[in-house]
Order: sequence, then structure tokens, then C-alpha cells
Amino acid sequence: MIVINLDVMMAKRKMGLTELAGKVGITLANLSILKNNKAKAVRLETLDAICKALECQPGDILEYVEDETEETEES
Repeated sequence: MIVINLDVMMAKRKMGLTELAGKVGITLANLSILKNNKAKAVRLETLDAICKALECQPGDILEYVEDETEETEES
């Protein structure tokens, strides 16, 4: 499962949702969906804008963690 650690990077950069949404050019609602790990997909264009605004790399925001549900089903 891919986890979006947007809130961590925002805290490190001391940037709020409203400021980031303005810099990235997306709505607060869509940014909130990303921040709360509710997104099913993210456009590379959006990821590029987020990385530019937060001065970070995609790997600073995106993290792969093994899904515990899949492990249980395979056993």
C-alpha cells in the first residue's frame, strides 16, 4: 500500500493546507483527500507541483508499506 506523508512534509516546512493549495493550484478538498490518505490516485503533474512547493522529492511524500490484510490472506 502506498502511504502519502504529505502532513509530515507540510509540518517540516511549516506550511498549512491553504497556503499549499494556493501554491499547487488545487482545491483544499482535493489536497485534504491527499493529506488524509483517501486518494486512489495522484497525477504526476500534481505531485510535481507539491514537490516544487515543499522543496522535496517524491520519496519524501510517498512511502510503500506492506498491507497487513494481504499478508493474512496469503497465509
